[in-house]
Amino acid sequence: MDLGPLIPIVAILVGGFLMISRGPMGRAYANRMRGSDEDVQRQLAHLTDEVARLSQELSETQERVDFTERLLARGPDRTR
Repeated sequence: MDLGPLIPIVAILVGGFLMISRGPMGRAYANRMRGSDEDVQRQLAHLTDEVARLSQELSETQERVDFTERLLARGPDRTR
């Protein structure tokens, strides 16, 4: 099979991808990903707080599930 005709097609596709990555949106994404150390620290602190909050909520939910399971295990005649 002759791959010669595919070379220009591949070149056009690669060129297009390079233009997109270097275009305004590509630069905005790259700048956003770089960020300053202060931004990264602020985002890290926010995510750490969010994980702690979610962990607390999960713990409370597990306690409620345990309580409900104990009530159900007693049977219908012993509830309240």
